Order: sequence, then C-alpha cells, then structure tokens
Amino acid sequence: MADTFDLIVLGSGPGGYVAAIRASQLGLKTAIVERENLGGICLNWGCIPTKALLRTSEIYHYMKQAEKYGLSVEKPSFDLDKVIQRSRGVAKQLNQGVTGLMKKNKVTVYFGDGKLTGKGRLSVTKDGKATDLEAKNIIIATGARARELPFAKSDGKRIWTYRHAMTPPDMPGKLLVIGSGAIGIEFASFYNDMGAKVTVVEMLDRILPVEDAEISDFMTKALTKQGMDIRASTGVQKIADTGKGISAEIKGKDGKVTTEEFSHVIVAVGIVPNVEDIGLKELGVQLDQRGHIKTDEYCRTNVQGVYAIGDCTAGPWLAHKASHEGVIAVEQIAGQHPHPMDRNNIPGCTYCHPQVASVGLTEAKAKEAGYKVKVGKFPFIGNGKAIALGEAEGFIKTVFDEATGELLGAHMVGAEVTELIQGYAVGKTLETTEAELMHTVFPHPTLSEMMHESVLSAYGRALHI
Repeated sequence: MADTFDLIVLGSGPGGYVAAIRASQLGLKTAIVERENLGGICLNWGCIPTKALLRTSEIYHYMKQAEKYGLSVEKPSFDLDKVIQRSRGVAKQLNQGVTGLMKKNKVTVYFGDGKLTGKGRLSVTKDGKATDLEAKNIIIATGARARELPFAKSDGKRIWTYRHAMTPPDMPGKLLVIGSGAIGIEFASFYNDMGAKVTVVEMLDRILPVEDAEISDFMTKALTKQGMDIRASTGVQKIADTGKGISAEIKGKDGKVTTEEFSHVIVAVGIVPNVEDIGLKELGVQLDQRGHIKTDEYCRTNVQGVYAIGDCTAGPWLAHKASHEGVIAVEQIAGQHPHPMDRNNIPGCTYCHPQVASVGLTEAKAKEAGYKVKVGKFPFIGNGKAIALGEAEGFIKTVFDEATGELLGAHMVGAEVTELIQGYAVGKTLETTEAELMHTVFPHPTLSEMMHESVLSAYGRALHI
C-alpha cells in the first residue's frame, strides 16, 4: 500500500521546503522528498555558505584597510581551513533549522531518489528499497546543477564548479574564472580579496550581462582597480591540467589565441535543470528548448496535478523566486486564488565588492519595450553616510515611464545595496509612481537617502548634487 498525502513535494530547496510549510499551514497533509540535504543547494552549497565566505573576505578586506579608519592591524592573515569550517557551520545551522521547520509543520520527510511513476504517484528509492507515495498534487522542485564545459570537466582539484570553490583544498595563487554572472563574480571577489590573482573571462561583450549597461561598465572599472584582469568578448577554448597547474587557450576580443597558465579555474557558465530520471518524459511533462519544465503563471505544468517551481523551470534562477513560486503553487492547489508571478518584480543581487542589486527593466530594455523614459542617478559620493562608512564608491539609478511616472526599474552598485533594493521592489509591487517615492520621508543619515535622490534626479529635483 502506498503512503497517501494531499501533496508531495519533490526537492527540499528554498522552493520545496517553503511550499511544504505553506501547504501545512493550509491544512494539506504533505510529504517532501529529498535525495541529499534538507534546504537543497541554496542552504547547503549555494546562497548561504557563499555569503559566509564573502563576509569573511569583506572583513579581511577591511582589516587590510584599517589605517583608513584610524586603526592599526599588524600583518593581517587567515586560516583557510577555519574560513571553510565557519562557512560549513553556517550551512549546517540552516540545514538543522529546516529540519526543525519540517517537524514543527508536521511535514513527512522521505530521503532518497524520487521518481514520478504515474499520475499522482511517486516512488522514493533509498539503499535499494522503494517506498510508494500517492497524492492528488505533486510539486517538482528539483533545482539545478552547475553547467560544465566539455573541455573542462571539474575534478575538484584544479578545475572547480561553485561547489568545489566553497571547499578548496588549497588557496589559488592565480585563478581563472570562466563566466561573469553572479556566481562567477562573487567567487572572483572572494578570492581576490583573499589574495589570489584573478582573471575573469566572459564571452559576451560585458560582465554581469543581465544588469544595466552602466552597472556593468562601473563594475568592470571597480574590479580592475582592485587588481582583477577583466576580459569581455573573450572565450576559453581549451583547458589542460599540467600537473602543476592549469593551461588555458584563450581567444581574445581581437581574435588572437594565447596560452596562459593558472593554478586553478572556476567554471561558472550557468546551470542545467535537474529533470532527468524523475519520470517527466513518461508522464508527458513538457520541457522548453533549454530543458527547463514549462509552467504557466501559477506554476502548473501541462499535466494536471503536476506543478514545478524554482531552478528546474524558467529563470530568473534565484532562491527567492523559487520560494515565492512555492507559495503560489500551494495556494493555487488549495483554491486560495493567489496573484500570479510577475517576473519584473523579482530583485536580483550579486554579493561582490562593491555589491550589485536591481529590479525591473534596465534602461535599454525599457526603451526596447517602447517606453519613453526618465532616468535618475545619484552617486554614493554625494551621501553623508556613505562617506562616513568609507564606502563612497557606487551609484543608484532609477528608470521611470515618462508618460505615467511608473517605476520601471532600479539599479544599484555600492555598499549594502543588496539590503536597499527591497525598497524599490516593494514600490514596484505596489505600482508606485515617482510622486509616492518623492513624498516618502527617508531617514538621515542613511544610504537609503540615495534612493530618494535618484528619484528626484529623474525629474530634475536632486538636492545634494
């Protein structure tokens, strides 16, 4: 006899475990299936432990800058093993927290490999033993894994994915990072601050290509100033382990191919959805051209009773997007009439130094969409709190529809902008115009005042520049 539930969630990442909790809150008898660790990649090998590492490198950066603040630190150094131990400890704490949440919400947890075996049926296999589960509704939240290059298969020694880069066997001396999205730039920032000589290679014409072009340009200059070698319109054609390091054939912007030596390489060229061997094909669940599960705005697949959320579906591939989709899917199942997902209201953050954050349309995308725009910008150097922090590098940019005053997008680079962006995300969700933002009182002295000034700037009313 199969174990019977109202809902089965396959995968316990930030989409899956949040979906399970919301389902429990709505009175649904819920099971969650996980093949590795509760919390998925995000809590165990992604968002959380990388932020622990980046916090360490941030503090180390400030230690080396102590004199600027009137302080004295003699010969700052670090213990790589302890740095990694702290990061892993943070991940373990969060994993235990999710375990507690499952118990608190009476969610039944099954560990093993889950596979759809028919409509409303799923089998969990662990150590050769199969357990059959049944439910009217199933949410697929299987996430994704790092995309590898055919000529640069990761070995954990010198050729790394993000997972290897979080637990390095040794500190790179000269590091090549292939790919300049959020993952690539975050690891480049971490290792650069910790003392490695870092080269970043990006095939497209600018780094952080999903961000506003002005943000990308600013980051290129900022990272170059920090000592990184940033190369856009550049590709890696071949990687070879020399026994002492890595040899890479790199085709530059000018078309010339050079062979260069590095100690290690991080491959950060995107993700591959985990959709194989879970019964999707047999059940007839449709995938898009890139292999991601097709869903509608309520996370429904083409098969009744089967939903999909998170990184196994279309982007953006962000933990908070997965969590929100989990809530939408469960509320749809429970007949709660949820609001559909609006991807334009999903903020994105890159936790490098300086930080990058954005929400909504870039200036270029807004113009492509047919908007006549008003754009405002305000620099960190014009903000008292930024100067007091010793972090006067960066700016905030806002994009408005000239006709209606609708906030179309906001783009930030600088200290703590990943904490500031939510203000604009709330504004977009509430369909705010420039009038409401102008009339909002921002506290002084704070970095958030720059958000206000950027809005004022779009309409020729900036006060402090």
